[in-house]
Order: sequence, then structure tokens, then C-alpha cells
Amino acid sequence: MKKVVIALLFVSFGFTACNAQASENKKNTNQKKVDTMKTIQLTKADFLSKVANYEANPSEWKYLGDKPAIIDFYASWCGPCKMIAPILEELAAEYGDSIYIYKIDTEKEQELASVFGIRSIPTLLFVPMEGAPQMAQGAMPKSSLKEAIDNVLLK
Repeated sequence: MKKVVIALLFVSFGFTACNAQASENKKNTNQKKVDTMKTIQLTKADFLSKVANYEANPSEWKYLGDKPAIIDFYASWCGPCKMIAPILEELAAEYGDSIYIYKIDTEKEQELASVFGIRSIPTLLFVPMEGAPQMAQGAMPKSSLKEAIDNVLLK
């Protein structure tokens, strides 16, 4: 009797492990399809060519991108910056090809931080296709970020 119970337990655990593995593989496969877009790290040179060339046009904002963007001014040591980083990654995956989500490390790109008057981080710059960009400071919840994307960038 003990042998039958032990054998049934082994069979039961075997199916559970296989199902868990199959379920995990299915999750990974689905996740790969969804997570196609990621945030994009920018340097000054990238910024000048992809976002706005403030050196060539110092008195006028002229967005160079082909879709709206969010620019996250952050620092690696900043707690609130670390809190919104995964949210921005999720939003990059959710909105896919609709928007760009750029990141600028203010420690490495001090000139860009200075040009935009960044005094506190995180600071997010919402860049619509037409019109002036809008700035928001501090960590925002995902729902507020989605609202800003929908109402400011994708209106």
C-alpha cells in the first residue's frame, strides 16, 4: 500500500513539475512577444540627432523624432528614479511603436541636464509631435503616466 501511495505521489509531482515548466515556458514566450520595445539610453550626440539640436536652433524648439517621446532625466543613485524605471520599461512595452521612452543619466550628461534646467530628479519631459514639450518632476504612478501619454502625447 505504501508503495502505491509513494508511486502516485511521484507521478503527481512529475505532472505538476511538467505543467509548471510548460506554464513557465508559455509565459516566457508570451512575454517575448509583448516586450518588444524598451527604453532607450541617450547621450548628448543621440539627443542632438534624435530629439532636438539645441546647438543649431538655440532659440527654437524643433523636435526631430517621428513619434512622440518621454525623456526621463535620472541618476543611478536616485531612489525615486529607481521606482519609476520599471514602470517606464512596462510602458515602453505596452505602447510599443506609438512612442519613444528615452533615458538620460544626469550624472553622465550634465550639459543636457543644465540645458533643460534639471534641478530635481526624476524629471520627465513629455515631447508631443507638435507644440512645446511639457515637464513633470518627481516619481509618478503608472496610471498618471498613462494619462499623460494618452492626453499629451497621443491626443
